[in-house]
Amino acid sequence: MIDKILQQQIEYYRARANEYDEWFYRVGRYDRGEENNQRWFNEIAIVKDALHKIGAVDDILELASGTGIWTQELLGIGKKITAIDASEEVIAINRSKLDSPSVAYYIFDLFTWQPDAEYDLVFFAFWLSHVPPNLLNAFLTKVNQSVRVGGQIFMIDSRFEPTSTANNHILENDGNIYKNRKLNDGQEFRIVKIFYQPDELQEKLKQAGFQAEIKMTDNYLIYAYGIKV
Repeated sequence: MIDKILQQQIEYYRARANEYDEWFYRVGRYDRGEENNQRWFNEIAIVKDALHKIGAVDDILELASGTGIWTQELLGIGKKITAIDASEEVIAINRSKLDSPSVAYYIFDLFTWQPDAEYDLVFFAFWLSHVPPNLLNAFLTKVNQSVRVGGQIFMIDSRFEPTSTANNHILENDGNIYKNRKLNDGQEFRIVKIFYQPDELQEKLKQAGFQAEIKMTDNYLIYAYGIKV
């Protein structure tokens, strides 16, 4: 079952490529009104500020790089970025947005990808929540293998908040890790979505070899900064 859902998840993000930025920028089905939208942007600004406080690094690996929203931020701190995603459609959008010689793009399914280099910083946003529990340790082991000793990780993900998704999605905190997602054209997909608590996330990162600090914004975001020990 899980293999079929992971394949659906890849297909969902490929089909959603041209809609993804609507979610981030709170337009269309994701417009939750001025107050909620501003709350989202304020909390995103807090996380961006935390990311930039890392300062300058040489080599960054961005996993599940998406349409370039965070790749653009990483260009502000890194000399070279290796961006990996399973969707050629989002990679194309990312590349067209940034058009930067400092970014190298690769298309890999992160569940079959194997690291072959070490980086100063490994970054992933809104990805860990899509990793099934039985594959989490294996994924974090690969993250560890991608970070040089003393190197850093930074990750961002979603807190449970019903207004964080489309207005025609009903978000239930019922413990079910499988969620239905619908596109603008009505296509429907089933994906993995897990909402982590800080203590749980910190323990998972500790087990993977990272000393991490976990923070949450008031409503929407959980994020972690860690060092490989």
